[in-house]
Amino acid sequence: MSATRPVVGCGALVLALGVACGHAPAPPPAASPDDPILRAGRRWTAAFYTGDTQPLWDRMAEPLQRLFGSKAGLDDFRRRAVASLGPERGLLKEEAEAQGEVTRYLRTARFAAAPGPVLVTFAFDAAGRIAGFAVVAAPPTVAAPTGKLDYRTRTPLRLPFDGAWTVAWGGRTLEQNQHVVARDQRFAYDFLIRRGGTTHAGSGTRNADYFCYGAPVLAPGAGRIVAAAGDVPENVPGAMDVVRPLGNHVVIDHGNGEFSFLAHLQPGSLRVAVGDQVTAGQAIGLCGNSGHSSEPHLHYHLQDTPRFGDGDGLPAQFHDYAADGHPIPLGEPFRGQTVQRLSL
Repeated sequence: MSATRPVVGCGALVLALGVACGHAPAPPPAASPDDPILRAGRRWTAAFYTGDTQPLWDRMAEPLQRLFGSKAGLDDFRRRAVASLGPERGLLKEEAEAQGEVTRYLRTARFAAAPGPVLVTFAFDAAGRIAGFAVVAAPPTVAAPTGKLDYRTRTPLRLPFDGAWTVAWGGRTLEQNQHVVARDQRFAYDFLIRRGGTTHAGSGTRNADYFCYGAPVLAPGAGRIVAAAGDVPENVPGAMDVVRPLGNHVVIDHGNGEFSFLAHLQPGSLRVAVGDQVTAGQAIGLCGNSGHSSEPHLHYHLQDTPRFGDGDGLPAQFHDYAADGHPIPLGEPFRGQTVQRLSL
């Protein structure tokens, strides 16, 4: 989730419609110092730092303006950022990358009052408008400590979908799975559908372009619904909402100290409500692009409490699936595999 990058934030300074989530593109090649994305990113970063927020506001796309509410909301966010971070004291890294027609500027820097590096991100749509803006703590570069490496899943889990899906993030190492830096998402997965080396048709600027969009999401195991949200608006591809990181989601209590989180569903698509009992394979909603998500995909993780961000992630071992065509009686998928439930 996050996606993109896991949900890591600078306290109250997490406010954005930025890019990235549990699923993020591969690292881009180094950009030229004269790259237009770098130039644009530097321009708007400077405007934010100096308080020149009117042109920044005017350049924002409507969904981002709605998130801030008004220029006064943007000014308040800047005030809180400056008060909490202090001035920038050193640039650590600049990156420019493209994902379809969306481009991103990523600036990692040290600030006078921040305990660690901070990531400033701007996302630009095809028209050059600012579609995303985030000021968050830079993601950690080491996996979260865990005492669950030898844990065996108690619930008989099946894959939470039918058909062939690709593991965008999954596994136990940072290289395989960007979620491992978060304690609760230490063993999380992001799933999507890839065809011909891409996740979408056309330009990928619409959610409907993505192959997994609207696909049924299924309960991975039997249990009771203990949390659900179905009215979070969807993101434009390449933008994210870190204010409500799970987006539309369902949490299932399997009754044995294991809780399944399924996130980023379509608004209005939930077929279950809090208190409902579900069976493995029962439809719970449709795959969407809400919350901390840069493109349609399904985020799934298992943890030992029903509270997001407050628990220990648990390995989720699935029964009876194929990985790249090879049957797996019980296993944990990892990044890059195409997985599909075996017919029983």
